[in-house]
Amino acid sequence: MLYGPGDVRFEERPDPAILEPTDAIIRLTATCVCGSDLWPYRGIDRSDQPMPMGHEYCGIVEEVGSAVRLVRPGQFVVGSFFASDNTCPICKGGYQSRCVDARPIGAEGAQAPYLRVPLADGTLVATREVPPDDMIPGLLATSDVLGTGWFAADAAEVKPGKTVVVVGDGAVGLLGVLSARQMGAERIIMMSRHEDRQRLARTFGATDIVTERGDEGVACIKEMTDGLGAHSVIEAVGTQESMMQAVRSTRPGGHVGYVGVSHGVALPGLELFFSGVHLHGGPAPVRRYLPHLMELVLSGAIDPGAVFDLTLPLDQVAEGYRAMDERRAIKTLLRP
Repeated sequence: MLYGPGDVRFEERPDPAILEPTDAIIRLTATCVCGSDLWPYRGIDRSDQPMPMGHEYCGIVEEVGSAVRLVRPGQFVVGSFFASDNTCPICKGGYQSRCVDARPIGAEGAQAPYLRVPLADGTLVATREVPPDDMIPGLLATSDVLGTGWFAADAAEVKPGKTVVVVGDGAVGLLGVLSARQMGAERIIMMSRHEDRQRLARTFGATDIVTERGDEGVACIKEMTDGLGAHSVIEAVGTQESMMQAVRSTRPGGHVGYVGVSHGVALPGLELFFSGVHLHGGPAPVRRYLPHLMELVLSGAIDPGAVFDLTLPLDQVAEGYRAMDERRAIKTLLRP
């Protein structure tokens, strides 16, 4: 529970129960702290009352409502951070995070031993069998950070042979690198000032590192691309500086995929008008990609779980937040 800036507490709460016939109750195998959780932790997003935290999850189905048909108790499942029916016209168009009945999982609080998942049939994807423990971090990553990084690369129109820039070296940006490599990008430039994250970015497929930021960073990208800019840019921060760095690093006709939760971003209309840059992004429709991403993990083709560089028991969640806030950890995995 988050009680205020910097004040995360592990406390006993009532176990979740079936409230609607479309619900499922999940016993979580693992959960984690998201970079977006740091916005309220730092007091940038404020709440007037204590609130449950967490929206990334995987685990075993314990109970289902009377209307649930596609998942059953005993199955291992992964779900998106937005519950969706996966049947409405918006879902069928591939934007389940904007389902006409979308419900944020964060309202339930996934940093817990158990979780109620609304709209279970449309939200959860089951594996054929319970996976081995060493695959849990990778499967957990598909619930948000990998799905979000993949959407960012997809929205940025990453294609084989293209040059991609990644702005933001958190878990989403790093998995944006992995996604771009999977999509066949020829050159992937990670903008990062942190050596540990640079090393992981290269493991995931980055070919170049740029440490400069802002206008200096943009100048470096232009110099590396014959003055043109990148074909595709992933923006995974959500600040004014990061967004403008992304837009200005993109060549005319290129694409920016933005997935950083926006805080204080105001786009200059005239500059954007003459840039010729496409912008697309927002809350990732993770459910669209889950079956494919889970299969990539289960087959051993990718290991997105490498972004978890700190694992703690759930009752030490406060330390997990501190470590990420102080950049001592890229991403904290929590074991209930």
